Amino acid sequence: MAGGKETPRQKLIGIMYLILLALLALQVSSAIMEKFKFLDDSLKRANDLTNGNNHAVYLSIENAVKERGSGKNDVEILDKAKKVRVEAAKIKQYIDSLRKEIVEATGGYENPNDQNSMYKGAKEENLIEELMIGKKRGLELKKEINQFCSDLRNITRKRDYVDIALDAKDDPRISSSSDQKAKDFSELNFAQTPMVAAMAVLSNMESEVLKYEAAALNDLSSAVDASRFKFDQIEATYRAESNTVVAGTKYRAEVFLGASSSTLNPIITANGQMLKVDKMGKGIVEMTAQGGGYIDGIAKRKWQGKITIKQNGKDTTFIINGEYKVAKPYVSVQAAAQTVLYKNCGNELKLSCPPLGADFKPSYTGSTGAKVLSGNEIGKVTVVPNSPQVKLKIYSNGNFLDEMSYNVLLVPLPTVKIYNGNQEVDPKLGLKAPFPARLKVVAEPEYNFAKLNPRDARYNIAQVEVSVIRRRSRKLTMTFNSGNIDLSFLNGPGVMDGDILLIDVQKVQRANFENQIEDIKMLAAKPISITK
Repeated sequence: MAGGKETPRQKLIGIMYLILLALLALQVSSAIMEKFKFLDDSLKRANDLTNGNNHAVYLSIENAVKERGSGKNDVEILDKAKKVRVEAAKIKQYIDSLRKEIVEATGGYENPNDQNSMYKGAKEENLIEELMIGKKRGLELKKEINQFCSDLRNITRKRDYVDIALDAKDDPRISSSSDQKAKDFSELNFAQTPMVAAMAVLSNMESEVLKYEAAALNDLSSAVDASRFKFDQIEATYRAESNTVVAGTKYRAEVFLGASSSTLNPIITANGQMLKVDKMGKGIVEMTAQGGGYIDGIAKRKWQGKITIKQNGKDTTFIINGEYKVAKPYVSVQAAAQTVLYKNCGNELKLSCPPLGADFKPSYTGSTGAKVLSGNEIGKVTVVPNSPQVKLKIYSNGNFLDEMSYNVLLVPLPTVKIYNGNQEVDPKLGLKAPFPARLKVVAEPEYNFAKLNPRDARYNIAQVEVSVIRRRSRKLTMTFNSGNIDLSFLNGPGVMDGDILLIDVQKVQRANFENQIEDIKMLAAKPISITK
């Protein structure tokens, strides 16, 4: 919104806000609520740091004005800087009071003694709408923030500081075809919005105000050449784009001296690796966040940096210890209903990791209880279990993401059915003379198994023994090497009324997804009565 280039942190905050807008359209779960809280906390930490940096810039302007003799023009610039700080402080105070009002209205914190704990009313939407829309707090917020933008334009005599709090029709991030287009600022940001998401919206509004303040102070600083100042203390520090990252994505931070100089030519390392140092004396730390060791979905990671400079002809090394958090990514299965796998079958799964998106490049090293075959699409995998339980370990680009456990079932036995043409023979009704020329015996797979694993549900009747039973004694017995039974022998004189035709399936074979043949357990014989 303001002129000039944005810092990586400011770009990150913008991206986080876009994510927030997207999440507002979803049905939120408890897990999403926690992510909103992480987002809000991250924005607040970033805002506190920006506020501190803005104060430091103001002090540098004040010192520069004194060193230059407090001339009339410089004093006027300092007065403008004071006004910028005062107006920004008013907005911050207003937003803080609004946050407090929302927390009290929705029940406070789950732990009253810890204001970093989750809110009791994190999912509350109706009270937010009543307060922000019904009681017009959202309209007041819009007025206060846009008045600040107007004040900046008057102070700096620049038109760069356009209004921040916009109705949907004026927001360039919302397309003209969006169904959100008719909403005003309050409805756009607070209608059907959970309390914890509303808190993140307020934090984002504050970050936009602080970004404007920073831009205005930097312009004023340049006017008095405040960038040229002397320092008598050197401190190693770092600045991370985000303190919480998803496993498998990049953790990125800047490492630099708190008071830097282009003449220092520092040597900077992180975890023993040499970093490239830019002309401002800053090195960029970038490492892939490793998963594992999660507690409540979060794992803590540490790293150490060193900055070495020449001081009085000798090397002086400053140590910096960095810390960040790794959020556990979640891997989703497209066929969510398939919570079990079938033994010795090609169980197809379609995996995805929404937090990684197109960067998801899965592999399955170390998985146990099954052979794992990657498909011709990213995330498509065939799991062939060989034990009662499968543990599928999922990596992306070599980084561990998650482990999914599956129970393994034996392939359910098929059902033997006998057909006369296209008509199934009912054993209770039996066969009546004249008898059909032939019957067909088939093995039909269990419905759910066939639906989930059609390539593994292919059966063939390999051997059938057909007998005529009279008074519990076998009179005629014939063997067929397929499910096709020739019944011509029943029309001879050797068959009597009341005999039983016993169809005994002795061998059934199943072809799996790799066309490998497997013999399965014999099935029960089918007795059919004969009426001559």
